[in-house]
Amino acid sequence: MVDRCYRGAMRRQVLRIVPGALLFYGGSYGSAFALDRPTGPVVLTVEGRITHTNQGAKAQFDMQMLERLPQRTFTTRTPWYPQAVTFTGPLLRDVIAAAGGQGGTITAVALNDYKTEIPLDDVYRHDVIVARLMNNRPMPVREKGPLFIVYPFDTKTELRTELYYNRAAWQLNVLRLR
Repeated sequence: MVDRCYRGAMRRQVLRIVPGALLFYGGSYGSAFALDRPTGPVVLTVEGRITHTNQGAKAQFDMQMLERLPQRTFTTRTPWYPQAVTFTGPLLRDVIAAAGGQGGTITAVALNDYKTEIPLDDVYRHDVIVARLMNNRPMPVREKGPLFIVYPFDTKTELRTELYYNRAAWQLNVLRLR
């Protein structure tokens, strides 16, 4: 089921017809859309170049809000586990869209203050997810949770490199768009 804030954001888009193309206008030139407020503990904050907020200039999500976004599941090998692991969560691009994100770069910040830069283009070229489940179970902090940015490493040879492994971020708690 899609979260009310996500459906609301999609409802507020205006279809614009431009010769030879269809463009969706998400309100970046109009009024900002306010997300519902989290009712549980905040697990993810999106800040920076966003238009949909619910806490000052930030978009905060609890786990229930992330669960209501469309979910993606894939199994992939990683350098951190000896066997292939199944991850489930919303696509990173859907999380960014729910916050009305714009820009060219995402800085992902972990609970331990680890930071990694992710080109926004990655979220459209690859099905990167914000994993909330690993092998169908929530991830505690000691097991790289509660959120983990994961690329589908086994889908493309280019993703099985140090560059993309370094863009994965476990114990994720902040996304900064610029």
